[in-house]
Amino acid sequence: MQYSEQGGKLTDQKNEQIAESMLHGQMSYGRADDHDMPRTLQTIELQDPNDAPIRSEVANPKNIHPFPYSSTDAYREDATSVNTWKERVENWKSKQEKLNGRLPEARYVNEEGKNFADLDENGGRDEESPMMDEARQPLSRKVSLPSSRINPYRMVIILRLVILGFFFRYRLLNPVPHAYGLWLTSIICEIWFALSWILDQFPKWFPIDRETYLDRLALRYEKEGEISMLAPVDIFVSTVDPMKEPPLVTANTVLSILAVDYPVDKVSCYVSDDGSAMLTFEAMSETAEFARKWVPFCKNFNLEPRAPEVYFSQKIDYLKDKVQPNFVKERRAMKREYEEFKVRINALVGKAHKIPAEGWIMKDGTPWPGNNTKDHPGMIQVFLGHSGGLDTEGNELPRLVYVSREKRPGFNHHKKAGAMNALVRVSAVLTNAPFFLNLDCDHYINNSKALREAMCFLMDPIVGRKVCYVQFPQRFDGIDAHDRYANRNTVFFDINMKGLDGVQGPVYVGTGCVFRRQALYGYEPPLKPKKQSMACDCLTALLCGPHPKKAKAKKSGKGSKPKPNPKAVQTAPKPNLGSIEEGVEGYDDERALLMSKKNFEQRFGHSTVFLESVLFEDGGVPHSASPAELLKEAIHVISCGYEDKTDWGQEIGWIYGSVTEDILTGFKMHARGWRSIYCMPHRAAFKGTAPINLSDRLNQVLRWALGSVEIFLSRHCPLWYGYSGRLKLLERLAYINTIVYPLTSLPLLVYCTLPAICLLTGKFIIPTISNFASLWFISLFLSIFATGILEMRWSGVSIEEWWRNEQFWVIGGVSAHLFAVIQGFLKVLAGIDTNFTVTSKGSEEGDEFGELYLFKWTSLLIPPTTLLVINMVGIVAGISDALNNGYSSWGPLFGKLFFAFWVIVHLYPFMKGLMGRQNRTPTIVVVWSVLLASIFSLLWVKIDPFLVRVTGPDTKLCGINC
Repeated sequence: MQYSEQGGKLTDQKNEQIAESMLHGQMSYGRADDHDMPRTLQTIELQDPNDAPIRSEVANPKNIHPFPYSSTDAYREDATSVNTWKERVENWKSKQEKLNGRLPEARYVNEEGKNFADLDENGGRDEESPMMDEARQPLSRKVSLPSSRINPYRMVIILRLVILGFFFRYRLLNPVPHAYGLWLTSIICEIWFALSWILDQFPKWFPIDRETYLDRLALRYEKEGEISMLAPVDIFVSTVDPMKEPPLVTANTVLSILAVDYPVDKVSCYVSDDGSAMLTFEAMSETAEFARKWVPFCKNFNLEPRAPEVYFSQKIDYLKDKVQPNFVKERRAMKREYEEFKVRINALVGKAHKIPAEGWIMKDGTPWPGNNTKDHPGMIQVFLGHSGGLDTEGNELPRLVYVSREKRPGFNHHKKAGAMNALVRVSAVLTNAPFFLNLDCDHYINNSKALREAMCFLMDPIVGRKVCYVQFPQRFDGIDAHDRYANRNTVFFDINMKGLDGVQGPVYVGTGCVFRRQALYGYEPPLKPKKQSMACDCLTALLCGPHPKKAKAKKSGKGSKPKPNPKAVQTAPKPNLGSIEEGVEGYDDERALLMSKKNFEQRFGHSTVFLESVLFEDGGVPHSASPAELLKEAIHVISCGYEDKTDWGQEIGWIYGSVTEDILTGFKMHARGWRSIYCMPHRAAFKGTAPINLSDRLNQVLRWALGSVEIFLSRHCPLWYGYSGRLKLLERLAYINTIVYPLTSLPLLVYCTLPAICLLTGKFIIPTISNFASLWFISLFLSIFATGILEMRWSGVSIEEWWRNEQFWVIGGVSAHLFAVIQGFLKVLAGIDTNFTVTSKGSEEGDEFGELYLFKWTSLLIPPTTLLVINMVGIVAGISDALNNGYSSWGPLFGKLFFAFWVIVHLYPFMKGLMGRQNRTPTIVVVWSVLLASIFSLLWVKIDPFLVRVTGPDTKLCGINC
């Protein structure tokens, strides 16, 4: 059954006929254990005489019903399967022999990869044209920051460390006699803050920028008159709940992908619907139809961005740089088409709110297989394809695939990480691109050349072979001008990530990242070019584990562990056979036939087609597999039990064990020795939406912090995992900071409570200081400000963005981070699981910033509200006490008031969020405030600040003689 609207035009009919003739154009779903599928060969011929005759014979099921699959299929178990496997290995061996027989090219390369020239076998330089010389230049280069900006920054960091040393020396040697508890508590908190600053600061010691050369990429891999040699790219889009992630948002992301500036035959888009929603499926069907008109419009007029909702809502001069006379007419017609497309999508959304009692019914009258979101078969539908997905001008379109993995009760599906691993496997079976990009459903491609930017690093013959992924910064639309809750997070993306790029590379942040498939398969990078004499050992390590003699010698060596790592074979280096690794010799695989297919199955799972795809490092699927077999394998690899007793989620793919699977996955690759790249093109590569509502923002931060706590309590904690010598020290410090930062919430909460306690009790955390001692306090504050100013100077971050980040560090620290620590320890130690909440990606408000002022109550608001109240009460109590005791008390009071105002100023955005648009505090917050104010007021009365304190004998003892 083809689930799409039938067009009235001949072109649409032809396109649908072609699509129906494709194997992947048939939606298939089902479990992995059934009987053979009834097949009928169909021949579809176009009737238009102007078209070339097209003939397609496919296995076409009669209707959309569970696709049959047998675990004892002869395809995998009979002798033919074994012969196919051996034939594939023989072909691989032949390829290596040809590589080894070729004379290696000599080249001169300086440290920065500049000015290298290929030499012929006689040692002379080839006479090449200037264009060829340009094509041989590096595709990217590292740009160090000017010394006039970075050196003062480093000097201030060292100076701040020295001042911290003297500051803590003074603090430890000068306790407060009558407030020893307050003094000791403040000292512990300050030491923790200092350690946290060191973990955050030193990974930023080597910040760098990078430049890419797209013209050189085109000269090298897209020569005029020849087929493009750019590597294929699979693009993954993940979505769960269409009610929280609007289908129109997902559709815009998919449309921007299909219109990307990249060869169409090398782009495939996979949409993962982990909620098995019929709404998402129908929305993708509508999106595929609209893409036939939208994609050629974008490419003909070179539009940016290529997400229609964003493009048509831009308040700019859309005629700028457009010289085609028909552009205005075409744009007006396309905008009308998009408005009609929106109406159809919104109609689907409106219908989805009324769920029928008997469940959703498809157009052919059969029930929707995903009616039960927790118990349904796997589903695959390819709406567009390279041989049938034609646009209105007759050009091919990228492949668009809908995937919903199988779910059954009793299986742990591992949420987003499990869905991404399912996409990795199904894409390997159907297209098997060597690189893939993952995007959240709300992150559209803002720069159509984003994939080319990534290829400048991944396909660079000098630096590319060690790069596991290219991470782009996250940029957002729809954020208020003042960025009240630091949604842009520019301090992290423009300072921290630049610093990590100068060490071993940025961390993976969950979206906007282009991966090398082999790196995600758990292989180690090629550390250096291998000699031919060592090729046998390398391939043996890949296929069968370490060499027995070497393993034995290593085991008996000094300082080695008494037991070898049973997972050693899982991280064995895999030879890169791609043409992008120029100058790296192939590997001698004389023992290739000794490779154990059983070991591969134990690692990657029981799928012959997928196992063969692992050997295709340059992409492509086995030619020996028929379309029907590819479809069966695609359904098989997304079955719920496929990962049982394999390394998926442990050493391969997205790593399980944390709700922030991105941090864990990137850490595993860096620990194996890979490096990553941070790419910041002038035009942002991707843009998404961020939760501008206070409660939604805190819940998002809660999920991130909870994931960090889970990693901290797991075996993959950077404090004790990955000491193989391949993870650089500063990179390890960055990962340690990433997983321990939620713990800072405990001393932060205590430290923000101290001002109120000091004002209510009349005590302070420091004794009366001399003029000399005050220099250390002044110097410390000046060094803090100087560090921030110099960071803003070399990074380009504005002072408002820096200050918003500081404010939200306190707001999130005393609320979301605190709850994450409690929930994380309960989950890991007590087994009390917490529910994962999908962040809302859209607003139904008519106002652009309606969500900003909308109040949503959550328990995360209680701690910051309490801190605001007690500090305000403390200020009132402190000033009243000073007025009662005379002006001589104003001196010590100044330090306490400054301390309290420091807390209130940092919580000011939170206080504005409570007020809402009309500056009225919600009733529930008023109740909490009154309750807490009453408690502390009673405490204040108990202290009796207004009573005159008289020293002398007790009147009860001396009587009238007093």
